[in-house]
Amino acid sequence: MSSHRQRLGALRTELARENLNGFFVPLTDEHMSEYIGAYACRLEWLTGFGGSAGSAVVLEGQAAIFVDGRYTIQVTEQVDPELWSYKSLPADDPVAWAIAHLKAGDRIGYDPWLASLGWEKQARRRLDAQKIELVALPTNPIDAIWSDRPLPSQAPAFIQPENLAGKTSEQKRHEVAEWLNAKQADTLVLTALDSIAWLFNMRGSDVSCTPVALAFALTHKDGSADLFIDPAKTDDALKEAMGNAVHFHDQADFPDALKALSGKSVIVDPERTVAAITALLQDGGARLSYDRDPVVLMKAIKNRAEIEGHRQAQLWDAVALAKFFYWLSQTAPKRQLTELSAAEKLLSFRQESGHLVDLSFETISAAAAHSAIPHYRVTEASNLPLKKDEIYLVDSGGQYPNGTTDVTRTVIIGTPTEEMKQRFTLVLKGHIALATAVFPAGTSGGQLDSFARQYLWRAGVDYAHGTGHGVGAFLSVHEGPQRISPSGGAFSGGNEVLRAGMILSNEPGYYKSGAFGIRIENLLLVKPVEVAEAEKPCLAFETLNFTPIDRNLINSSLLSESEISWLNQYHQEVCQKLLPFLSMQEAEWLKAATAPLRG
Repeated sequence: MSSHRQRLGALRTELARENLNGFFVPLTDEHMSEYIGAYACRLEWLTGFGGSAGSAVVLEGQAAIFVDGRYTIQVTEQVDPELWSYKSLPADDPVAWAIAHLKAGDRIGYDPWLASLGWEKQARRRLDAQKIELVALPTNPIDAIWSDRPLPSQAPAFIQPENLAGKTSEQKRHEVAEWLNAKQADTLVLTALDSIAWLFNMRGSDVSCTPVALAFALTHKDGSADLFIDPAKTDDALKEAMGNAVHFHDQADFPDALKALSGKSVIVDPERTVAAITALLQDGGARLSYDRDPVVLMKAIKNRAEIEGHRQAQLWDAVALAKFFYWLSQTAPKRQLTELSAAEKLLSFRQESGHLVDLSFETISAAAAHSAIPHYRVTEASNLPLKKDEIYLVDSGGQYPNGTTDVTRTVIIGTPTEEMKQRFTLVLKGHIALATAVFPAGTSGGQLDSFARQYLWRAGVDYAHGTGHGVGAFLSVHEGPQRISPSGGAFSGGNEVLRAGMILSNEPGYYKSGAFGIRIENLLLVKPVEVAEAEKPCLAFETLNFTPIDRNLINSSLLSESEISWLNQYHQEVCQKLLPFLSMQEAEWLKAATAPLRG
């Protein structure tokens, strides 16, 4: 089945065989992951859509794909409009769309290993009200027709050394045990791959760009744990490093282990646990309660070793970026580069450090109008040249053994227009406002989000994404629970209180559809700060990235003296940190790129 038309037709045949009138197709895996292994890329296989967020509904005579504002252009480039209707989240809702196109007595299926408990309960309630049956399927019908579906990765798992992790797995598991005892519970079900990786000081390469190993875990109130993982991924060294209190099981044994928790008080995270797991626990007679996975907050607050590891990783990354932007400045005006060739060259500079394990996400290498697509992904079909007097935006990051990086820079190839400079400078002002924020303990990311938007708002413009996301320690580049984003609306999630040790991105932007886009992103560390006469403890940010900000795109007349001072000081630090690692030619370029800006 080479065509998406054939695949959609085959799925409808399979649904008819199961006496179903429709099927929900989410973009996730059995761990509710954002980034998933090739074996779980069912939505992409079925539709051609390669974004990192979305879902679809397939009915007998029609089908729809649902994406948010980050992917409205990408979905039209990748998904056939003759087969699929394009729907925009959150305005369009997959369940509501299904209800509008089904009738009483119809049956629509879902995979309970790919649906959160919250989604399943809400969808069932709404469908029941219309006398439409929601059917939990024992196997995914897409798997039945995907004949060359990749197998889950069998890459070996490995230990994250204690000098980089900062704590032993035993120490971490005892913290979870204390939490369980405080909750008067026996067992915590862990499904999130980055939580499992952090808790057991274990990493892997089962998911592109995220160093995790496919596994489930049960942790208990005595500090012991059961780890469910493919035996092919483990060895004696891994087991010895875990210690005797961690018991290894085949991942295939996980469902039976859940059913065996009869009479136990078991906590599951409703946001991170699929409906199939809670059903197995209920069928087995466990006493269920719901709470957020405690590891989510534990790993978000970085310890000293993780913070120092981040700083080293950011330095390696910054050297690679400086070499790349020097190369770009010399090469782009002379010969035709493309989005793909630029991304490949940036990867080669990161690899030169000898420390790069993987990218932290697929590089967003975006020229001209593509830079106006916040989550653009370049392909052979979409590959644009980098042309004179056009903007080039590159959002990229690396996975290093001691830290995860994420940085965006926007540069001009040639001469910018006044509009480009004005918009770039407004984005820069917002970036500086957030980077220099001082705030009392107890402040949430949502309360700080407008710091970065205020200057764009005054000009009557905005950007349709959050301002900042959490970042892991050699883990997920998008880490919760911390966010800097509006507390309501399409990109909500900013209600989490910021705490010292958290790392977040600072990435305001501006996007003019069909013309150009701008984003300036650094990573920020939340740290305590002394404030004279403060009535409560205060926090501030330390910038972790050190990559030049393109002076050619700045209208300095729009900057205040304090903003110019911040930029000059930042560029001075960039020079001090990077010059020892650059060639003579690269160093001369860097000195010019970071020369003091005058008002």
